[in-house]
Amino acid sequence: MGQVEFELACATLKQLKGPVSDQEKLVVYSFYKQATQGDCNIPAPPDTDVKAKAKWEAWNEKKGMTKMDAMRIYITKVEELKKKENG
Repeated sequence: MGQVEFELACATLKQLKGPVSDQEKLVVYSFYKQATQGDCNIPAPPDTDVKAKAKWEAWNEKKGMTKMDAMRIYITKVEELKKKENG
């Protein structure tokens, strides 16, 4: 698995029509950010910004994971969501 598969997974995710829970979105987001940018490098948002704080925490939990590992897991998560949508 590599860059091409990762980009295909990104495109697949955008095409999903079924409901995706907020938790699933956070998981996929965190692996995407880790795969594309590496370790979280921005300060934590204020606690009053609940959505931004949740996204930051999800990404920050992946600290130390390699970009390739994050790509592989992202691809797997997107495939799981696609299978779930297709029943």
